[in-house]
Amino acid sequence: MTRPVLHDYFRSSAAYRVRIALGLKGVEYDHHIVNLAHGDQKLAEFRAKNPQGLIPCLEIDGLVLTQSLAICDYLDARHEQVPFVPKDPADRAHVLALALTVACDIHPLNNLRILKYLTGELGVDDEAKDNWYRHWVIEGLAALEALAAPKAGSFLYGDRPSLADICLVPQLYNARRFAVPLDAYPTLRRADETAAAHPAFADAHPDRQEQMS
Repeated sequence: MTRPVLHDYFRSSAAYRVRIALGLKGVEYDHHIVNLAHGDQKLAEFRAKNPQGLIPCLEIDGLVLTQSLAICDYLDARHEQVPFVPKDPADRAHVLALALTVACDIHPLNNLRILKYLTGELGVDDEAKDNWYRHWVIEGLAALEALAAPKAGSFLYGDRPSLADICLVPQLYNARRFAVPLDAYPTLRRADETAAAHPAFADAHPDRQEQMS
């Protein structure tokens, strides 16, 4: 059987999520580096796989899957070990709300193409760009802290990793890159520290990937 191929970039939050998910499910795969800084995602060869020109893109089981949460959902349906969401409907909705707070409300405002548009098309300087980034991250993390705290354990939901942690860890990595203070989020930091000791999260860290500027 052909090994899955993850079209990946080491600093992409969305690709980072999928690396974590693949690790949690024990799925071995090959990497194909798509250098976002060089615009590889815009090449016709890659757009033939993903018309959005975004990563991650996962080739698996004869399929070409896009969108990180859709890929995580596919992996969760195919592999029962380490379920990403609880079975109880209320708890499932809670974990999905945590994950979507990151994936739909925080990350889209701060990904590379948005930041490039701010500085390129709109002429925003680097200081204003960084202030934009920090504003939306701080607002989002404050809400996530409040949402997660009531049901958190060592991870964001209880004491097992979930889809919420898969989304949280890459977001905090990038928050630190932009010097966002995290002291106000003890629940988030505890989950992140717990995840750092887990092999699936540790192996997916950008520092362990092929790094291309």
